[in-house]
Amino acid sequence: MQQDMYNGTDPIRQFFQWNETMWSDMQRASLGDNQVTQALSEVNAQDLKIFYEAVSTNPMRLLDMQMQWWQGQLAICQNSMVKTLDKDAASLVQDPPGERRFQHKSWKEDPHFDFMRQSYLHFAKSLTEMLDVVEGLPESVRQRLSFTFRQTINALSPTNFIWSNPELLHRTLEEKGANLVKGIELFQEDLAASANLLKIRMTRQSAFTLGKDLATTPGEVVFRNDIFELIQYRASTETVHQTPLLVIPPFINKFYILDLKEQNSLVGWLRDQGHTVFIMSWRNPGKEQASIGFQDLIHSGTMEAIRVIEQITGEKEVNAIGYCIGGTLLASTMALYAARRMKPRVKSATFLTTLLDFTQPGEVGVFINEPVVNAMEQMNDAQGFFDGRQMAVTFSLLRENSLYWNYYIDNYLKGEEPADFDILYWNSDSTNLSATCASFLLRGLYLNNSLSRPGEVKVGNFGIDLSKVKTPSYFLSTKEDHIALWDATFNGSGLLGGEKTLVLGESGHVAGVVNPPNKNKYGYWLSDENFDSAEQWLAAARREAGSWWPHWQQWVTPYLGDDKVPARTVGNEECPGLMPAPGRYVQQTLPIEE
Repeated sequence: MQQDMYNGTDPIRQFFQWNETMWSDMQRASLGDNQVTQALSEVNAQDLKIFYEAVSTNPMRLLDMQMQWWQGQLAICQNSMVKTLDKDAASLVQDPPGERRFQHKSWKEDPHFDFMRQSYLHFAKSLTEMLDVVEGLPESVRQRLSFTFRQTINALSPTNFIWSNPELLHRTLEEKGANLVKGIELFQEDLAASANLLKIRMTRQSAFTLGKDLATTPGEVVFRNDIFELIQYRASTETVHQTPLLVIPPFINKFYILDLKEQNSLVGWLRDQGHTVFIMSWRNPGKEQASIGFQDLIHSGTMEAIRVIEQITGEKEVNAIGYCIGGTLLASTMALYAARRMKPRVKSATFLTTLLDFTQPGEVGVFINEPVVNAMEQMNDAQGFFDGRQMAVTFSLLRENSLYWNYYIDNYLKGEEPADFDILYWNSDSTNLSATCASFLLRGLYLNNSLSRPGEVKVGNFGIDLSKVKTPSYFLSTKEDHIALWDATFNGSGLLGGEKTLVLGESGHVAGVVNPPNKNKYGYWLSDENFDSAEQWLAAARREAGSWWPHWQQWVTPYLGDDKVPARTVGNEECPGLMPAPGRYVQQTLPIEE
């Protein structure tokens, strides 16, 4: 099928036949053959039906697009013949900005492979433009088709096959197939480690040991219940700020993304700034925790952590940092305090890449619709939890060329083990969601956007209203974030009352947050303007060089308390140290259903 694309037969018509089978096959390979896969396939088939109906209302537009493709393909054929005679002749189709798949010199110097490269890129551009110009498509359908078209286009890339990839051909001949033998071994290991889900390795699982190479900041677990462990870190300064600091990581990930190596540990840096740092380490739920819901994460999670911190430090308020969905939990906790007319227990709130308004859910929104959410709920109810490996594969497919196909090529076709990389090790260390909590996350937040409407989300007998939260807040979003779009996170800040500071970091969801000052790698933008639109805000913003961390430390200074106090010991008689950091819960592996 792929050969036809490069031989000059009309690939646009064939593409729609391939898409239905290719996308279904990819889903089964990555997500398993289950009701979720079936729901995704049915939604895709329905979207294609709507697309065909829209195209049929203007067949001349489709004919025009096909003619443009034919003309472009003919020009590529002519260019290829010229390059056969003159190796210095320029290619007609150049790699688009950011394209990294065609770096081997043969893609440009060998006329045969250059023809395949040009034909493929022309085909991809033609198909994408056709979807963009078709009129009468609902925007939700266009977005889903854009995603599935992109997945199929990138799955058909000539770089993914031995016969059409010059680098792979050369290596296979040179190594007499040893690379493929090694690749099969790696594939079998990944398949065995994935249970019924293929999860391609991104780094060696033996590369790091928690507490030895990662998550090494000294501290103790000072509290544990069925939902989380609370870690208190030892002070690294003689005196500390009066107000302690609580860090709430996302409950769909393990906490040590904020405590990787010593050089890039946010926890370690906060400690060195004189904060008494506490962090929540979430339990990795299995079937026995199926009934734990979002309100439990508030009552027995964040509120309990704040209570324990008061018991240890004597301070009735904390400064709090919530990362990703941990920030959503932080905002909900503060809203519950307000709904219960309790004194605010959070002195300042920092939200790192946090969605409060889920109107724009980012690319993960292609999976959020009634049939798919319903299928996910049925599967989760049956097993008691939403398998973290499925989440990991889903998020990888949001950046398929950099987080899926490149590892497929390197691991299984080149026979190379991936390099040791701390962030990717964490990314592969999956965490489950309880079935009840997953349902609230998928249906309550992503599908229904309930948190944006006052009183719709209830915790016990209290309906929460984010506008009642008057705590000063700091929103850090990142420009290339594909999980929590920066304009969506800034829009969500408007749901909260109180003063707000908006900061836009460079890079993405993880690297833009884990951006230590000593690296001097990514900068950030600041603006005092109200957020009315992304374009307006960014146009008025000024760029600052270096990490956002020192800027945050400046911002939080008024909320640190009047005086510094002697460095606190870890725990006390009521909350003694239970075990050294990083604790027990972070060491949990995924339960595998038999």
